[in-house]
Parts: sequence; C-alpha cells; structure tokens
Amino acid sequence: MDVWYQCEIPYPNVAKDVLDRAPSVRGSLPNRYCDPKIAADLFEECIDEFLLCDDRGLNVVAIEHHAGINSLLAANPMLVAILARQTRKARILSLGTLITLRPDPVRVAEEYATADVISRGRLEIGFVKSGGSEMASSNMSAIDNGWRYWEAIDLISKALTSHDGPFSWEGQYFSHRHVNIWPRGYQQLPRMWSATGDASTSRDVGRRGMVHALVLRGPEGTKAAFAANRQARVDAGLPAQTTDNFAYAALVAVGETEEEGMRLGEKLLWFLNTSMKSAPQFGKFLPGGAPPEAAPMIYRSRRAPDTPTPAGMKPSIGGALIGTTPHQAKAQGILFAGTPDSVYKQIMDFYNFVGGFGHLVMIGRSGPMTHAETEKSINLFSREVLPRLKAIAPVQAGFNQ
Repeated sequence: MDVWYQCEIPYPNVAKDVLDRAPSVRGSLPNRYCDPKIAADLFEECIDEFLLCDDRGLNVVAIEHHAGINSLLAANPMLVAILARQTRKARILSLGTLITLRPDPVRVAEEYATADVISRGRLEIGFVKSGGSEMASSNMSAIDNGWRYWEAIDLISKALTSHDGPFSWEGQYFSHRHVNIWPRGYQQLPRMWSATGDASTSRDVGRRGMVHALVLRGPEGTKAAFAANRQARVDAGLPAQTTDNFAYAALVAVGETEEEGMRLGEKLLWFLNTSMKSAPQFGKFLPGGAPPEAAPMIYRSRRAPDTPTPAGMKPSIGGALIGTTPHQAKAQGILFAGTPDSVYKQIMDFYNFVGGFGHLVMIGRSGPMTHAETEKSINLFSREVLPRLKAIAPVQAGFNQ
C-alpha cells in the first residue's frame, strides 16, 4: 500500500464571532479577513511538511479549492510545480485542478506535462468534480458538470499522448483546431485518478481503469462505490482490477498515547466542523447540483430518520458531518487517530471491510494543528505505521466480498 500526505492549507485564523455570523465560510466570506502575512507563514510551514514527507517515504497530494477558509490552494498548478522541483523521491498527486471550471483543458495538459518533466516523471493526475462554491466562484453552471468532466479528461489524455504533430478536437464542450503541446510529458501518460462516490461515476471510473478515490465516505459508502466500480468492469467484460486501483482518504492523527492522538484528531475535525459551513445557494439549491433522484433528500430542511437514501446517492458530506466528535469520526471511518498501533488497526479494519485499497491518502493537518504537532504526527506515522502498510501487496479487489 502506498500512502499519500495531504494538507489543504486551511486558514483557521478568522475570529469565531465572524465565523458564527457568516452564513458561509466558502464562496462569500470577504477576503479582508485573510492576513497575507499569516497566509505566507502557513504556506511556508505546510510546504516544509510536504518536504518532510518526501524525506520520510510518503508521497504528496496537492488539492484545489476556491474562495474559502477551508483551503488557500486556489492555484493547484503552482503548488504542483513547487513540489516537482523541491521534492526528490515522492510521487506527486494533483487531486486536483478543477477541470470543469477551466475553459481550456489543453492549457491544463500543458501545466501537467511541464510539472511531469520538472519532476522527472513523478506526477500523477487526479480529477475531482467541482463543488457548489467552486461553481459560483468560477461563474460556471453545474447542469452539465459531469459531461464536461469526462470530455475534459479525454482531451487532456489525448493532448498528453499525441506526439506526431497537431490534432484538432471538436467536442460537445471544447473545440480546438490546433493541439500540439510542448514539452511532452516525461511519462507517456501519468497514472490518472478520479475522486467520486456516486454510483454512476464510480462505474465510469471502473470502466476507464482509473484509480478510484473515496474521500471521507466511511465504510458503507466506500464499499458500495468500490463494488459499483468492480461490477461495471464485469458487465463490460473487462479484467478484474487489483487493490492498486482503489484509494481512500481520511483524517489521520498519530500520537505517542491514545489521548494525544485523539487530541490531534479533534483539531483535524476543524476541517468538518468549521470549514464545511456553506450557504444553501452554494449547495443543494444550485441548479443541476444533484440528480433528480436526490430531490427527496436535499429539498427538505431535514430528512426523516427512516427515509431511505436514493439508490446510488450518499448524504451530503458537509451537512452530514458538521458537529462530528472525534469518537464519532473514528466510528464512521473518517478519522484514524491514536497511537501508531491503534491507527494501523483502524486502517486495516477499514481495509478489510471495503474489500481492500492500495492507496491511503492521509489528511494530516487542518485547523489549529501546529507545525510542530503535524511534524510529530508525520514522523510517528512514517516510522511506525508506514512500513507495515508498505508491506501489503496488491491483491484482487473485493477479496472479502
């Protein structure tokens, strides 16, 4: 199993009374509350943590969000380029540039190819469907988001793998008369990931053979999405995949004692309990933001406890998880926290329940966690947990189903 370190570089320095009054901390909180000197310090600390991971044998992840305190990483390619030059061993996963918000996928392909060359072939490319506040911040429509998503991926893939001169592209959403990127990537095509949990997209990811990543979905949601992925390959007559095609992302905090690990885990939950606060216009009421079958769940202020979740749909991550305690988060499989032995056991219990995965994305810093606390957790994890996970070889996915 490979382990990837992720920090979204959040900004936890806005006063509580401001956060309490604000209807949303994503999309509309004025940036006058962001002190650029504090932001500069946060970037310096977090990039140093990525470099520590490179030294300790962990891979690294660069994400992207827009217009909110949950992340200062609005320009994914900039961090990817920094990591490509400053790291030496780690593979670098861009998870990723929000391609449905970018008007020109060919430009995205150029950015990826350049970073792949700078890193000498250590880049991996992850695609994420854009969220509601990102749609608003980029003046984009959610109605055709899924279709733009796949067409952009196809165009980027072709741009990265075409080496015999210009080609043209006439698609439903993108039109290019002349595509011929320089430089070409260091790799023929970096491995591609897709982060999704809904059944339809999970099936598409399975048919395409991409790495299927689930983020904070818990055991039941992850198991169902992975199963949809595998079944799609069976239905299409494609060969079965190994666990190397599956990934899970969770909050991870390691301490010398169980109490220390849980204390750090509570700080990590700022990611859910504070930075998830989003106004309705950025979520459930955004036209096209959810398929029709989700209407009974999202167009009510509160869903009755006995109302079944529509087939293939999961409760809103933000709405469902705000207010989660560390013990609840552990029980839900979205937080692995405690001593090294305890964290390893939690990961393996989850691994066995969902049918295996070959990649763990550890969200290792958020909220009020300090640089020193983060480095200590990284060091404990890399020294006492990572070697045991690295010893787990790929096996056929769904082995326990």
